[in-house]
Amino acid sequence: MSVWDDLQGQAPVVAQLKQAAQGETGLTHAWLFTGPPGSGRSNAAKAFAAALNCQQDDVTLRGCGECAACHTILGETHSDVTFVRTEKVTITIDEARELVSKAGDRPSTGRWRIIVVEDADRMAERTTNVLLKAIEEPTPRTIWMLCAPSPADVLVTIRSRCRPVSLRLPPASDVADLLVRRDGVERQLADRAARAAQSHIGIARRLARDADARERRMETVRIPLGLRGVTAAVMMAEKLVRIATEEANSSNDERDAAEKIALLASLGAPESGTLPPSMRSQVKQLEDDQKRRAKRSITDSLDRTLTDLLSFYRDVLIIQLGNAVELVNVELKGELEEYAGRSTPETTLARMDAINKARVRITTTNVAPLLAVESMATSLIQQ
Repeated sequence: MSVWDDLQGQAPVVAQLKQAAQGETGLTHAWLFTGPPGSGRSNAAKAFAAALNCQQDDVTLRGCGECAACHTILGETHSDVTFVRTEKVTITIDEARELVSKAGDRPSTGRWRIIVVEDADRMAERTTNVLLKAIEEPTPRTIWMLCAPSPADVLVTIRSRCRPVSLRLPPASDVADLLVRRDGVERQLADRAARAAQSHIGIARRLARDADARERRMETVRIPLGLRGVTAAVMMAEKLVRIATEEANSSNDERDAAEKIALLASLGAPESGTLPPSMRSQVKQLEDDQKRRAKRSITDSLDRTLTDLLSFYRDVLIIQLGNAVELVNVELKGELEEYAGRSTPETTLARMDAINKARVRITTTNVAPLLAVESMATSLIQQ
């Protein structure tokens, strides 16, 4: 199995990266992978890193997916390849400085020292400036790979020094093929999950594997059908935020407790009594990090929920404009057609704009999520 197999519908990108990995053309010290969520930009960077350090002597076979280097890079355990992603709101300056220090080391076993920053859009300007000199004047055997939704999400001083790699969302049929081939999902379910996820590979896999996730999504999508009056809008907002919070917290609580137990054990903390000041400060730091991670988890979960809600109005607009493309929520076709007949395309676009504004406010400002969603909900009320 080649490292390129998971890059569904990205043939031009694969060809570009293969050429660079084989040394034919275009190998530079810094790369910027961009594409919408679900396009596989981090997977593309990982595959490229594996191909660059692949142990195959024949350059045309690099990225084989079978050698020790490919296996360890895909498993994120290779000593010369560092993967950076954050579960907090932003990547900190201290973390950026650690990357710069690591980038200065020569590779120990591979041909290249590679730094993959999966959340380059989550760095503040002053944090990004810490990386600027290292990217502008890298050591000879170091390659930087930055990933972001769009070039505009990265400072111009950074992106001007990177070679761009632009990915797109693959067709839903390609995502379904991947679920069938790699995850053993039944074909009909794979098609449904890929369509509902709007070609986002990670979300499609979750929907295909988790019946509760499919049920929560359908519950979200059906909300506009009963949205009449301010009271219903407020209740809808509370429900959306509660679902997102519960889903995020369910995966965080157990993890937080395990991390605290592990930290106390590593510090040799007493089983009872007051902790020494030095230990209390480290526990406090862990708890602060966990709070930041929880905020990021809730934000991401709510953003996914609003994306599902947006698909309802996307389908309504498609119907109002003459069914030019396939619906996402085919199961609700009759209800969607009835809803579409009670409004105009202009009204639907305004409602979609309200949802997108709420998503931006939630993900980029410190606004309380409930207030942002309540404001959005009142814009969705059926007249």
